Amino acid sequence: MNVRMGLIRKKSDWSTEEFSEYWRGHHGELAKRAPGLRGYWQNPVTERLQRGIDFPRGPWDFDGFSQLWFDDVSRADHAFNNSELSADLVADENYFLGGLHIVTAEQRVVIDLPEPQARARLLKRMSILKRRSDISEEEFRREWKIHGDLVRKMPGVSAYRQNVVIARELVKGQSCGYDDFPIDGIVELWFEDAATLEAAFGSEAGKVTMAHAKTFLAEITAFAVAERQVL
Repeated sequence: MNVRMGLIRKKSDWSTEEFSEYWRGHHGELAKRAPGLRGYWQNPVTERLQRGIDFPRGPWDFDGFSQLWFDDVSRADHAFNNSELSADLVADENYFLGGLHIVTAEQRVVIDLPEPQARARLLKRMSILKRRSDISEEEFRREWKIHGDLVRKMPGVSAYRQNVVIARELVKGQSCGYDDFPIDGIVELWFEDAATLEAAFGSEAGKVTMAHAKTFLAEITAFAVAERQVL
């Protein structure tokens, strides 16, 4: 299944705690009623650091990432654009969000994820990737697969998932091109803790991995998140 991901900013007059509580409670309960929805996780941002890596950071600044799984793209489009629930969702988003971009991604598991209960004790990092200007989309996909094999060799990586962006909505419900929303992929990495993350990227395998990243990536924008399952 492809995954639909919301890249979210809270309204400026909402505190982080107010935003997180409302997103989990009221909006989460509303969104999980979307027809055809197979799974729903929220990832509120807890840290905005390039921890463990020396890499240019992009301009993106988000307060959370949503992840929603459907059997196919058409079911997701129906749920959020044409279903009986869609108008209520938009009204609620306008109430508590200051910004919302949507990407649809092909998801590839590189290192298997543990069960949700085991994941709850891990540190999760999500990173937004932008390819170099001299690298095509096809080349990016090829190099990212190679990169995944290098990450496998890094010590201390508990799980790793790649999300290759295949569709973009800078404004929800309105498809846009790459130049309007230049994001190529979103990384999900899990570690035991921050020290394990730092050690993984500081290892010889980590240095090789990041040297390879510089051959095809222009930016990595990293966020630590506190993931939670809604459905």
